[in-house]
Amino acid sequence: MRKAMWWWIGGGVALVCVAVLLVSWWFSRSEPGETPPTAATAPPVSAPPVRNPVPDQGAKTPDTLPSLDASDTPLHSALSSLSGTQGLEGLLRPEMLVRHIVVTIDNLPRKRVAVELRPVRPVPGHFGVTGDEQAATLDPVNYARYAPYVKQLQQIDLQQFAALYFHYYPLFQQAYQNLGYPNGYFNDRLVAAIDDLLAAPDLQGPIALVRPNVNYLYGDPKLEDLSAGQKVLLRMGPDNAAIVKARLRELRTLVTVHAQGTGN
Repeated sequence: MRKAMWWWIGGGVALVCVAVLLVSWWFSRSEPGETPPTAATAPPVSAPPVRNPVPDQGAKTPDTLPSLDASDTPLHSALSSLSGTQGLEGLLRPEMLVRHIVVTIDNLPRKRVAVELRPVRPVPGHFGVTGDEQAATLDPVNYARYAPYVKQLQQIDLQQFAALYFHYYPLFQQAYQNLGYPNGYFNDRLVAAIDDLLAAPDLQGPIALVRPNVNYLYGDPKLEDLSAGQKVLLRMGPDNAAIVKARLRELRTLVTVHAQGTGN
């Protein structure tokens, strides 16, 4: 567990509001990057079936979609024009937005997220602990730090967000493949990240912490073994987490509506 860290909960751009606003700053230690196999040793890999296709909107032209490298300004502008996003612009980092969204979503179900690749700015304040190092618990005062972001999440028009995500999807897909998944499908990874967040345990009462060295960890090994995204949901408190999960379920429906015969 890290001091003064935050990150989000993330549907494409829709999950960005969730995965980005509430789950993106929690980790200051970077996850070691996996080294892809070289061309000489990598076995042939066939593309897995797409489970959650996005709607086919035809080929995007330079007039309708910018290049990935030139997407920051138009995407920021598009986000700020949607209903319920007033104040969102100031929370996002201005550079490499699509790439940072994609890498953060990809890492949410993992144990760690690279803090330098987060798409959002840090939440102000400090991590609070009650008790001492022999009997420490998570201070509920931390929950209030997330309240403004949860309120922002409640105001967002998720249908508009999903439409914007689908419009920009080729850029998200390109950024995902550039991570080292040439046969991957980003929307499927997005759904997997949402499902992992929804599987986070719902806890009430004090959450025990331990401090074996500089950093606090969850006292329960089962909690410490949770994914990065699930830990953030615990960290923001049960009331905030319940609101986020409800919105995540809405987002999941929106980004899987075109799936057929997959159980979504």
